[in-house]
Amino acid sequence: MNALPRISCVILCHNYGRYLDQAITSCLEQEPGNYILHEVIVIDDGSTDETEEVCRRREIDITVIRRNRQGFGQTLTDAMLLSSGDWVAPLDADDWFHPAKLRTCAETMTRGTLFIEHWENVVDSLGCPKLKDPHPGGNTSTLLVHRDAALSLLPVSNEIFFHALREAGRGLVVRDPMTFYRVHPRSMTDRSTPGVSQDYRAEVCSALADRLRRMHKSPPPWVANRELKRISRHFRALAARHRVESCVQREERLSALFLIPEMLNHTIWARGPIVPWLRSLSSAIVGRPQVRLATDQGEAANS
Repeated sequence: MNALPRISCVILCHNYGRYLDQAITSCLEQEPGNYILHEVIVIDDGSTDETEEVCRRREIDITVIRRNRQGFGQTLTDAMLLSSGDWVAPLDADDWFHPAKLRTCAETMTRGTLFIEHWENVVDSLGCPKLKDPHPGGNTSTLLVHRDAALSLLPVSNEIFFHALREAGRGLVVRDPMTFYRVHPRSMTDRSTPGVSQDYRAEVCSALADRLRRMHKSPPPWVANRELKRISRHFRALAARHRVESCVQREERLSALFLIPEMLNHTIWARGPIVPWLRSLSSAIVGRPQVRLATDQGEAANS
């Protein structure tokens, strides 16, 4: 018989003490299933609010790692390095898990699966629904990553790095909303200033493409050399797509149009679908952004 997968829940916290207790409880009160809740870790990344007090109250049930501020990328990297389960379920401290998350995801874990993402319920600062229907995931709190595979991609600056596992055909999507994703004025991502979020995503995708390209001489076990090159091109195309969107949001249509050939070139090399390119082309021509900017204090769903 195969051993049950051990899952580490790792909570990433910087000055989200007001939400942290709910995040911790959501990890500890998961429904039983074909998995082992191996550990719950809180990484306190230099918080100056009530985070330390909350951790002190819950320290019997969790492992707390406190250190000076090192930023999101290093904290996410450390989530993989400092955990010891077979799988890692990262959780931003302002979000919380549905009670059935680990049970539901464990049921989909097959021998070849290394990456699982699921949908989310988008809520406001008070936890009230902001969207009527569930929203596709992909962000930190909607992922489970096989730790061994994740280690081969470290260090990371964003959870997008782990999306390479999905592009390699080693991931799957659960359409059930298993996370409550909180969008509020103090969210880490700025979605109200035109172009800022898209520029950031473009930088991450470009950095990931560079990393994958460098890995092709000694590919990790989860992907072949040829596939690494294709996946690298995929993220080049995605970076160009984000830059086009950034230009359109900033009303720089000419700059957006100049980026369209680059996006098409990488899309062809990656053997990717042409529809995203056509949408970006249309967006650049008419000057209409594809991503809705947040107009209510940054409270819009992630894209």
